[in-house]
Amino acid sequence: MLTVKLKEDYIRLGQALKAAGIAGSGVDAKFMIQEGHVKVNGTTEYQRGKKLYDKDRIECNGEIIEIIK
Repeated sequence: MLTVKLKEDYIRLGQALKAAGIAGSGVDAKFMIQEGHVKVNGTTEYQRGKKLYDKDRIECNGEIIEIIK
């Protein structure tokens, strides 16, 4: 499991994918999300700007990323 530590109150989904090293760029993250490859807390998410908070979980390409404060 990968973790992304919050610097603010939240992080946007596209930024979290980049911070975890799953997406190489914002464009990569955008396509992964648009194509339905990303789940947030078990639900497929299509919004790149979705705000994520402490304890949220992302699933993408077989990896699990947890957002921590």
